[in-house]
Amino acid sequence: MFPSPLIAAPMAGGVSTMELVTEVGRADGLGFLAAGYKSADDMQAEITAVRASNLPFGVNLFVPGPPASNRDALRAYRDSLGPLADHFGVTLPEPRYDADAWDSKIETLLAEPVPFVSLTFGLPDRSVIRALQDRGTVVIATVTRLPELLIAQHHGVDAAIIQHSSAGGHSAVFDAGASADESAVDVATLTADLIPHASVPLIAAGGLTGGSDIRNALAAGAVAVQVGTLFLRTPESGARQPHKDALGCPAFPRTAMTRAFSGRPARGLENRFMREHRDAPLGYPELHYVTAPLRAAATAAGDPEAMALWAGTGYRAAAPIGAAAVCGLLLAGLDR
Repeated sequence: MFPSPLIAAPMAGGVSTMELVTEVGRADGLGFLAAGYKSADDMQAEITAVRASNLPFGVNLFVPGPPASNRDALRAYRDSLGPLADHFGVTLPEPRYDADAWDSKIETLLAEPVPFVSLTFGLPDRSVIRALQDRGTVVIATVTRLPELLIAQHHGVDAAIIQHSSAGGHSAVFDAGASADESAVDVATLTADLIPHASVPLIAAGGLTGGSDIRNALAAGAVAVQVGTLFLRTPESGARQPHKDALGCPAFPRTAMTRAFSGRPARGLENRFMREHRDAPLGYPELHYVTAPLRAAATAAGDPEAMALWAGTGYRAAAPIGAAAVCGLLLAGLDR
């Protein structure tokens, strides 16, 4: 089903560039474009460019949830960020909801099918999954625990990414208000726990730092692994330079889960903004849009203490080398 045991995770916000996806493909991995936060036209343009490489690839979609009901809490949180907004000279917008151009993106992927589509933040109606499959697309759910896997299988997906809580960036948990499931010490253990209940191939993701981690995940029953953080510092990555630098900086000794930037749980390097806003309300994507000007201004100012520095727990293994070299090291580690 998959052309490689190594998948480069889709990282939204400009990190998973076309160059990263194609370079991973050329190095015998499988790259994924991240369609989150993009228009359908921009997604289509990237698909067209990557398709020209004649390499297998995939596209990741954010499945939209319902609008937030806690509007007063979101506005109060926005107001509390006023002093920091003044510091950066930006105006924070009102919380707003959108579906991330979901309908248009599905129409595009049905008109111009891609080999793989992965889904994050839940599942769409079964009819959408079947329609993509009818076009020849392999549909992959992203799940974090057993009940989500069972729901995904009932929806008829072809495979499932098992995302451990150690993964960087947004948690794919279906219920954003649910606490992280930390019962499994690592993704290999989580995979082994879920394998007896799996009727589809499983892909392990989260906290993978090298060949031994990958071997353990595959030995536990995964058919492939998905790695994101290890590609962040590559020249092909679209991560901003302060983000890349922070991954190797001793001033950031740990990662933590936070809702402070987007209103949805996500793991990143713990910085001042995260520490000062541990009680941020739920509300995605509303809060994502509220903090967007702050994050952009902090990035422009080179201030990592107010940026969303998404990273998994294995971030110290990320090196400033090319994506092909990362793939080569990880794939070579499978033979040891």
